[in-house]
Amino acid sequence: MKILITGANGFVGKLLCGELFLQGYSVRAGVRSVNSPIEAVETVIVGAIDGETDWSNALHKIDVVIHLAARVHIMEDDAVDSLGEYRKVNVEGTLNLAKQAAKRGVTRFIFLSSIKVNGELTELGEPFKEDDTLNPQDNYSFSKSEAEKGLFLSAQKTGMEIVVIRPPLVYGPGVKANFASMMKVIQRGIPLPLGAIYNKRSFVYIGNLASLILRCIDHPAAANQVFLVSDGCDISTTELLHACATALGVKTRLLPVPQSWIEHGARLLGKQDVAQRLCGSLQVDITKTRQYLDWIPPIPLAEGLKAAARSMSSGLNSE
Repeated sequence: MKILITGANGFVGKLLCGELFLQGYSVRAGVRSVNSPIEAVETVIVGAIDGETDWSNALHKIDVVIHLAARVHIMEDDAVDSLGEYRKVNVEGTLNLAKQAAKRGVTRFIFLSSIKVNGELTELGEPFKEDDTLNPQDNYSFSKSEAEKGLFLSAQKTGMEIVVIRPPLVYGPGVKANFASMMKVIQRGIPLPLGAIYNKRSFVYIGNLASLILRCIDHPAAANQVFLVSDGCDISTTELLHACATALGVKTRLLPVPQSWIEHGARLLGKQDVAQRLCGSLQVDITKTRQYLDWIPPIPLAEGLKAAARSMSSGLNSE
């Protein structure tokens, strides 16, 4: 079986290419420029991804497409037409690839979406499920939800099987952005006013996400389904910070500031979105994923955090 991975030089793509290669699959890595080849696997340059991209070379003799490439979520997006830019890559680019893949006999198309299409927050103990009414709140999640809908319409017309996976925040060695910043703050012993947060959030270790993607490549029950994924262990922000400190081998310095004070201060500073991520809950229910695919997350959260911490520690020590 030959597999095309788009976004192959990204955070998830690099690991997935390696895992598939080790599992004995024939892998073709789709990248946007000649400066980003992937070791050990065949690499093809596809250039910019939009509704006009020619995927002919990338799709030659391909059986399954794993579509990871996307215009990713940007916290402060200053594009003149932000939604249009997201749609260009995440909707038009995705559906163009799916159309060409179906014409060339690709049997299954795996699409990495986002839990953000379900919404930004959950009530404590009421996790998101696959069949919830979609509630995207920003341009990124709107584009992902539109791509999902377009793919399932394509499946009805072409017969190519679609699998959609919606992960929450993905972490692991090499993680960037907010998760990396958080671990650096903990590593340096900076006191944080986050010792009394009692929310619950789901995360997924990159190895667990890769494990699920591999399961979806040829599992019969995955065809034309949506799956949520997580580590299967929801924790509060306070618990996460303690767990990260343990993984890093340092002591936490968390001040038990009441959550209501943090939320009020954030409102005064116009940083409600920051307070939402720190104090709000976002849980996902992976019952369907477990049952349909006979899958459980193979790597516990504590072990995943240790792997991320080792990577982070080596990076900090080299600075």
